Amino acid sequence: MPQLRLHLTASRPASTALFSALEAEFEEDGLPLALVEIDEGAGTEEISVYAEADAADAVEARMRAAAGAAGAALAIAREAVPDIDWVAKSLEELKPVRAGGFVVHGAHDREELQAGEIAIEIEAGLAFGTGHHGTTAGCLDMLAALVRERRPANALDLGAGSAVLAIAVAKLAPIPVLATDIDPVAVAVAADNVRLNGVGGQVATAVADGFDDPVFSRHGPFALIVANILAGPLMELAPQMRRHLAPGGSLVLSGILERQHDAVVDAYAEQGFRRAGTLRREGWVTIHLE
Repeated sequence: MPQLRLHLTASRPASTALFSALEAEFEEDGLPLALVEIDEGAGTEEISVYAEADAADAVEARMRAAAGAAGAALAIAREAVPDIDWVAKSLEELKPVRAGGFVVHGAHDREELQAGEIAIEIEAGLAFGTGHHGTTAGCLDMLAALVRERRPANALDLGAGSAVLAIAVAKLAPIPVLATDIDPVAVAVAADNVRLNGVGGQVATAVADGFDDPVFSRHGPFALIVANILAGPLMELAPQMRRHLAPGGSLVLSGILERQHDAVVDAYAEQGFRRAGTLRREGWVTIHLE
């Protein structure tokens, strides 16, 4: 099936907000997105969404809806694209992300590393998670402070995707980390990234659909749990999070829109958690609970 690139231009900060909205809209569809700076002085950026030709009308409608009131006026152009690996292509266009003293980058940006930075090299493949989403960057900011301050004995990255957060924890402290996901493709990518970053001796990866999987009992309870998923599943998991968190442990939750913050905090308060802090980034929040 032929592919199309649906693209538009906007200037920061509007382009940043729009790209975040489109990421949230299409994150469960697996459609590649790209954000490319085309005029540094003016802050102009081009946003692209890649879709099958027969789905282009529906994708364009969703792009306009995600943009809110400004959506109807968006000038969205279409371009036929050759049959190439657009996941790999979009990764090549991503710039390194810096958060919490980390720099998350692809192989093509190894030369961009600066002295003192903690490098995490990620080739996301078919799995979600390159570090470019505001939720991942928010988690990195929070983990950088939390791991150094609390010195947890072990950690769990629940819904690990490409294992950015598991790798970050392992690079911050010499502790065992379990990285799980329900998607076997994500876990395979995570395992590759763990080896690539030299933390294979610390990070174990596993396919696990829910806390009933025995892998959690074998590795837990956990002094630190980080879960960058979505607000709904996180709220449903609150009772199980309490059972698998060690006494005095810390819980870092993300994948939560600002308007969902209070509902998530309330769901965990019912399980005896208290909010210890919140980071806000690009319309998303990362919450630290104890």
